[in-house]
Amino acid sequence: MKFIIAVFLIAILSFVAGLYLPWWSIAIISFFVILLIPMRSGKAFLSGFLGMFILWALLSVWIDIKNEGILSIKIATLFHLGGSSILLIIITSLVGAIVGGLGALSGSYLRSRR
Repeated sequence: MKFIIAVFLIAILSFVAGLYLPWWSIAIISFFVILLIPMRSGKAFLSGFLGMFILWALLSVWIDIKNEGILSIKIATLFHLGGSSILLIIITSLVGAIVGGLGALSGSYLRSRR
């Protein structure tokens, strides 16, 4: 139950923070959520990873739908992804997920050192 709450809390707070703060604030959000909701390191990383993967995937798909895929196809071509907007969305989501997971892992390690 703590795992699911942490995943949703990371996703929701990161979305709100993303409206006003830089993109890397997701690591700070993940860090503090895991400080408040203690978990072992593996579960902490996974909760940060999943929370951010889901959030960034949904945001990427929403942006892709809003501009009818024009922007994502051009960016995917620029990155030599064969114009695949799906592959671009997956890579984008993985970048956010790794940052969120590492922020949560850092929070877990700090919590265990106390």
